[in-house]
Amino acid sequence: MFQNDRYLTCGVDSSIPLELQLFLWSCVDGLPEPRDHLQIFDLKQVGCLQSITHRSEMPEYRMEYLLPSDSPITEKIYVIDDGTHSTMLLSSEY
Repeated sequence: MFQNDRYLTCGVDSSIPLELQLFLWSCVDGLPEPRDHLQIFDLKQVGCLQSITHRSEMPEYRMEYLLPSDSPITEKIYVIDDGTHSTMLLSSEY
């Protein structure tokens, strides 16, 4: 499967741990075709766990994950694919 160039914003780089960035990219990689150009990740703390809800609209998709974490974060992250590259950004940077 073809994987396009990937980028992330300064906000993601400074506030999202690398391990979590890699997990989010792997979630996108695991999606069946066709994929929505916009992937949405809602991150929140659930006790001492990192909750991640991954969703898209066309086609409709929703998956929830709970991961152990020393410091769970609350954030909304978008991954936007324009066909030649994908960008991961915080919703506040959109």
